[in-house]
Parts: sequence; structure tokens; C-alpha cells
Amino acid sequence: MLRGVEQMRRVGGTERALAGALASLLLLFPAASAQQPASIPASDGSTIAADVYGAGDHAVVLAHGGRFDKSSWAEQAKALADAGFRVVAIDFRAAERVRAGEETPCLYDAACLAVDVLAAVRYLRQSGARMVSVVGASLGGGAAAQAAVDAREGEIDRIVLLAHMAIAAPEALKGRKLFVVARDDAGAGGAPRLPRIRDQYEKAPEPKRLLLLDGSAHAQFIFDTPEGERLMQEILRFLSEPSG
Repeated sequence: MLRGVEQMRRVGGTERALAGALASLLLLFPAASAQQPASIPASDGSTIAADVYGAGDHAVVLAHGGRFDKSSWAEQAKALADAGFRVVAIDFRAAERVRAGEETPCLYDAACLAVDVLAAVRYLRQSGARMVSVVGASLGGGAAAQAAVDAREGEIDRIVLLAHMAIAAPEALKGRKLFVVARDDAGAGGAPRLPRIRDQYEKAPEPKRLLLLDGSAHAQFIFDTPEGERLMQEILRFLSEPSG
């Protein structure tokens, strides 16, 4: 009887030790989708606030729309991280200044905003990423597109443009491209966005694809509609498909 009690004690102690070791490992290696803050150096010496999720040698930069900030990508960033991507969601410095009550001509200037996207792309390249993709929405989509024009050859592998702000030279876009817009998305004065997006798409070089979704939601707002799941799956498929 005493021997059995002693064996139970040893087993219980072993289980407690294993549980403690597991807890320590979880602290050392957080879940793939856990969010970590980061400060990305910009070319002018300042820093860009970012949230980093996951790990891996294929990285994704998320560039938010004008009404959003980096935290707006949390659900999509976690889905990407769980799929094996390293994700960096940035806050545009111009948007931060506007939220602070300052005026800046940079907010709707794709070339100006693209500097922040490229800083994030180069940060990821310098920290070991072998492939870098960019997903941009609305204003952030214009920044992503312009970054793909301004980038050196091979810096940006793929771009996803969600109803993006138009850029001056879509014919100069580099990398594989996925254009996305809801069929009934309307801008200022009720003007449909689809014709403008289609024009940008037609001028862009191959490889490219245009994805039309049902509804009228604009850019990131699509994720909150019945088409949101489909959009996320299409993005994951596009980012994961083999090159070539």
C-alpha cells in the first residue's frame, strides 16, 4: 500500500514538472499568431510603429486604409501567421499625425506613403525574409502599388490591392498582382470604383488577376461582409501559390 502511494506521488510530481516545463516553453515561444510591437526605421531617421505576428521566411506587409490603423488588421494578420507567414502591420506616419490633429499633405500622396511601405519591406528583407508580399487597402493600397513601382527589382514579390487608391503609372507595377474590388463599391458622390480599378488593372503588366466580389463594401470593410471569408481565402491562396 505504501509503495503504491509513493508511486502515485512520483507520477504526480512528474506531471507537475512537465506542466511547469510546458508553461516555460510557452513563455519562451509564444503562439504563432501572438502580436509583438516593433519600431521600423525610416529613411529620414524616424520610426514607423508596427505590429508583428508569426514567423517564417515569407513575410507580408499590411497597409491600412485611411479610416483605419495597424490594429484593424489583427484578425487577418493572425490568419496569415497561422498559415506560416511572418506579418508586419504598419501605421502610416501621416495617418498618425492626422489623428493627432496635425495637418500633412502626405496622407493622400501615394509616393509619400510608399516610403513607409518600402521601409517595412526592407526591414523584413534585412531580418531574413526570402519573399515579401504587400497587402494594401484603399489609401494603403495606393501606397502598396506605388511601393511596387518604386521598389528595386525583386524587393516586392506579390501585391494584393483592395480597391486601391489609383497611382500614376500602373504599367510600371512589379511582381505578381491581385486586384480586388466589390462590384458596387462607390466613392465620392456615388461614383463606382470598379471602372477606375479595372483601368488600373488593364494597364498593369502580367502576371495579374482581378477579383470581383459581390456587394458594395469598400476595401477592408469587405472582411465584415459575407464575402469576407472568401476574400481571406483568396488572399491566402494567392500568397501561397508557387511562383513561375
